[in-house]
Parts: sequence; structure tokens; C-alpha cells
Amino acid sequence: MTRRFGDRATFAVEVGAVESPHLRTVNVWAAGTQLTTDDNSACLPSLRPAMRSTAARVRQRDVPACPYPGRSPEAVFRLLEQDGTEFRERFWFLPWGETLDTVSRYAYLDDDLVLVFSFWRPTHPVPDDLGAIFVATLAPDEFATTVLGAADVLDVESVR
Repeated sequence: MTRRFGDRATFAVEVGAVESPHLRTVNVWAAGTQLTTDDNSACLPSLRPAMRSTAARVRQRDVPACPYPGRSPEAVFRLLEQDGTEFRERFWFLPWGETLDTVSRYAYLDDDLVLVFSFWRPTHPVPDDLGAIFVATLAPDEFATTVLGAADVLDVESVR
């Protein structure tokens, strides 16, 4: 049975089937789009602490402010993608392993948490998504609550 935390329209984590003691089906959604279309088999020993770390950073507002104030989220994404320096690394977001490695994703605070992402792999299963820039905006505490709820289930259910 799949358990959903959050809202797919903004941000959600869905915890699904146990594949092995260390692997679990986990789907991540933002802006109504599934980010884990290429790979949703999550390695729990690395995912759980990464989720908790990300949630803590967001809850503490330890996410940088918008790097280009006054620009649209799509313009911010394009500027970060074009920046070949370490500057853009400050905005990398959701370092949750190989399940998300086919998606360029950045986040910043602009009162709310703004998550901008785009699929880059030519073999992405939804061709219309390629080149599109997606934007999800939500309250930082809402994001943290969603992620921690999913992490708690992964902790409890992987102990069994």
C-alpha cells in the first residue's frame, strides 16, 4: 500500500512497496509532476538521513534567498543552469540519491520555498517534459512536515 505525504500539486513523497531490506519504492512529486519517473527504487540507508537533513535545513530557513530577485522562477532556473561556477551549487536541492539524478533541481527562499526543476535525460519517459521548467512553491514548514512524515514511515517500517 502506498502512503502519500503532502500534495502532488505542490510537493509530495509517496512511500510504496518494500523491495528488499534496503530498497523501497519512493516517488517524489512537485508541481504536479513525478520527479522519480526514471528510477523510484530508493536506497534507504542513504535516503532517510538525506531527507531528514533537507527537512531540517528548510525548517531552519537554511536555504539561500533568491539569487536573482525580481526574476521569475523560470528565469532563475535558466541563470543557475548557465552558471558554471560553484555559485549555483548553493542552490542545488534534494540530494536524495540516484532516484533524482535525472532532474536538475534548485531551491531558494522567497518568503516561501521555491523549487525549480527540469528533466535533462533525453530518454525521459514523458517527452513533453523535456526542456520544460517546473515550479513548486510552498511554505517551508509544510515542506519539512511532508518530508519528515515520509522519513518517519521509512524509519519505522524498515525496522520490521
